Amino acid sequence: MKIYYNQHLKKLSRELRKNGTLAEVLLWKELKSKKLGYSFMRQKPVFSYIVDFYCAPLKLAIEIDGVTHNEKIDRDVERQRALEQLGVTFLRFSEGEVRNNLEGVLEEIEGWIKEKQPPPYRNTAPPLLRGKQPPPYRNTAPPLLRGKQ
Repeated sequence: MKIYYNQHLKKLSRELRKNGTLAEVLLWKELKSKKLGYSFMRQKPVFSYIVDFYCAPLKLAIEIDGVTHNEKIDRDVERQRALEQLGVTFLRFSEGEVRNNLEGVLEEIEGWIKEKQPPPYRNTAPPLLRGKQPPPYRNTAPPLLRGKQ
């Protein structure tokens, strides 16, 4: 299911990208290079909200909580619950974590991705059937109904 966003948030999203915190800039330098194997967007409108970083294929939002988040915890909780109901998962880090332990933050994100990634495709046919063609289709309808389907 694709999650659309409120077009009116586009301008605000651009402003937030221009005025990012040091922690946002540091993390963005790592995420934008696709080192983790996925494309992330910065200050991305999702539904009626804006998240710091968003990866659409994983439905993963990453938030960096600075001192301003202390004043709006209730709004953050409400926003997170609304987006989680749409299937979005949140990873939250403090600004200090990103600034002082960027490698640890990246390892945690990478660990989450590895845990949530679907396993690679494997042939699950029984060993005796691998490489063999399935039996030909046989019409098993009663003789009177054959050809009328």
